[in-house]
Amino acid sequence: MTLDQYRDTADKLLAPFVSAADTAGLSPNGVSVIAFAFAVAAGVAFGIADPLWYGLGAVFVFLNGWLDLVDGALAREQGVSSKAGDMLDHVLDRYADIVVLVGLAAGIDSFALGLAAVTGVLMTSYLGTQIQAVGLGRAYGGLVGRADRLALIGITGLVAAVYTGTIAGFTVVGWLLVVFAIIGHFTALQRFWGAWSDLT
Repeated sequence: MTLDQYRDTADKLLAPFVSAADTAGLSPNGVSVIAFAFAVAAGVAFGIADPLWYGLGAVFVFLNGWLDLVDGALAREQGVSSKAGDMLDHVLDRYADIVVLVGLAAGIDSFALGLAAVTGVLMTSYLGTQIQAVGLGRAYGGLVGRADRLALIGITGLVAAVYTGTIAGFTVVGWLLVVFAIIGHFTALQRFWGAWSDLT
């Protein structure tokens, strides 16, 4: 399972949004910053932990994910792809991951669970770029990629907006963090093992 394998399909759907961003005079870096702003808004909304705000947080997360695709496509359209832009995009993505997960953890008052989820997510992303750094190409594989995480967060936010009960002691948000904590570290190790096998 990883939605990253459908990037080519997503790129085809991006055309009108890329055109609109270009017409509006936006730069790829500008779109990246706007995407990050939506992530911050999502983190705040999830931290409030009210049903209405969970719903809004879900919308903000979906917008963050969509704009994260638009910025790269816009860079290619404008012919301004650069290492600096790629670095900015990756840095903002990592901060976006942190702020959203911290917001989710704050909303259910479970910072230990949030820490486990954040480290799992960050290690997954780190392994993806570190594998590229050693010459094997950018790694998007594994059980759960960033696109999958954003989809799961958005869906969970929508569920939390209508269901506030618990299941085996955890809310749906709590269970999401449990899943990210376990699968995040598993995916990181999965990527590490694949790269290690290729290198040795």
